[in-house]
Amino acid sequence: MRLSNPRRAAAGVTLAVAGLLATAVPAATAAPTAPPAPAPAPAAVPAAAAAAAAPDIPLSNVKAHLSQFQSIASANGGNRAHGRAGYQASLNYVKGKLDAAGYTTTVQSFTASGSTGYNLIAEWPGGDPDDVLMAGSHLDSVSSGAGINDNGSGSAAVLETALAVSRAQLEPTKKLKFAWWGAEELGLVGSRYYVNNLSSGERARISGYLNLDMVASPNAGYFVYDDDPVLEKTFQDYFTGIGVPTEIETEGDGRSDHAPFKSVGIPVGGLFTGASRTKTSAQAQKWGGTAGQAFDRCYHSSCDTTSNINDPALDRNSDALAHTVWALGTEEPPPPGDVYENTDDVAIPDYGSAVTSPITVSGRTGNAPAALRVGVDIKHTWRGDLVIDLLAPDGTAYRLKNASGGDSADNVITTYTVDASSETANGTWRLRVQDVARYDTGRIDSWRLTF
Repeated sequence: MRLSNPRRAAAGVTLAVAGLLATAVPAATAAPTAPPAPAPAPAAVPAAAAAAAAPDIPLSNVKAHLSQFQSIASANGGNRAHGRAGYQASLNYVKGKLDAAGYTTTVQSFTASGSTGYNLIAEWPGGDPDDVLMAGSHLDSVSSGAGINDNGSGSAAVLETALAVSRAQLEPTKKLKFAWWGAEELGLVGSRYYVNNLSSGERARISGYLNLDMVASPNAGYFVYDDDPVLEKTFQDYFTGIGVPTEIETEGDGRSDHAPFKSVGIPVGGLFTGASRTKTSAQAQKWGGTAGQAFDRCYHSSCDTTSNINDPALDRNSDALAHTVWALGTEEPPPPGDVYENTDDVAIPDYGSAVTSPITVSGRTGNAPAALRVGVDIKHTWRGDLVIDLLAPDGTAYRLKNASGGDSADNVITTYTVDASSETANGTWRLRVQDVARYDTGRIDSWRLTF
């Protein structure tokens, strides 16, 4: 996990190339005189995944991979950092497991800090090549330690999930790809290189990227990324099913390998158990552990070894990833439906009044569907400022997105699903967007309704 301290463009940008700052991302908050956001409204409902049953991921298998990473580090100067022998040995270990399991593996090289780095991509046979689901983690450690929680834990969970796909001889509907990134600790170098070298068509074919970074912190919390409603809900469904409460992940928002994917409009989700932030009393009451202590006291330190692992957290997060890969990777694609689209640009005033873009639907009978799909393409320099609603012909508002002070990425390019079955289909539907904080600009590029 790499943390930085992003600032708004108006104030400049600070980017830590190595290491991690202990401060959280500053919130993008509206000034006291900001125009009020639209009133609370019925929420959009993410599409439910028609999931095949995922297997239980054996904790012993995941821990066996961690033991291998520890042995590799111990034999190679105590770390698995970019440009060091320990990283190369870690990559060879993971690749060997995947090759033996029937994956097609690709090693992608890049240069960072004067050394050659490597990404490893594994592709499972079958599935729709135009609908790709990816799961990934960074494989490198910092130079000061073996990096068994950060991020051997995520790397081992992703590896064992990939191996479970092979053991089950899963026949997914989506193309499944798994990735292990290099040089994350130097600034997301490997994942950014991968995304930047994808064509626009290749990017468009990735329907989701799932990121696991630090999923076994010894004083663990259970944090889920809230960047995409469908991916978030699929993870949440697993934790709800086992009775474990979760919170929205904010400590590492935009500061791990999901960020390059998110910046080009690819839906992202993920899991995290905390780094250097302190667990509150309320969190300790909710999850156990010690209030007033960091989630991981060995974060980026030499004591991040196999003794720095929370077994229940590692087990639960590994199973949550498998649940999500099975749920999303085997779901049947939605029927094509009838599409109504507005491609006219609408400027979004900075820190101003809400704007709307209309779509008129006619010639239909009855009500709108219970799974009305709302495709949104909004170009904006700070998406966290935006509140987005769908307005039905009778004026009923369905909340698609709330403003979020920690959401520092740009653009909103995604599809929401709304239960609009109580609404008459015919009439003028509107997308309403408001920017509730200063210093950023954007426009509604296009949007569409799929009935």
